[in-house]
Amino acid sequence: MNEFVEVAQLDQVPLGASSFAQVGAKRIALFNVDGQIYAIDDTCAHAGQSLAHGKFAGKVVTCRAHGWRYDVTTGNLTTVADFGVASYPVQIVEGKILVAVS
Repeated sequence: MNEFVEVAQLDQVPLGASSFAQVGAKRIALFNVDGQIYAIDDTCAHAGQSLAHGKFAGKVVTCRAHGWRYDVTTGNLTTVADFGVASYPVQIVEGKILVAVS
């Protein structure tokens, strides 16, 4: 079972925004989609660019390097249902974002 760790305050990731957090050796991208926080690996599977700094709209983030588009709710590419980056469970407790990173 994965342990949830605090990565940010909820107000640090407003509606429609993205952010990132460092959890041990992993860099995690955080996205707020309609009030729900999602967490995925921050590194594009293709070029290694930060996804938290990509173009984010709706539930899709586009990598700045070559335009790969990821569904932030799953971590999968929008064009391939079973390929992408890892996604992580998220809990919100007392205004804190907690993520379980394996």
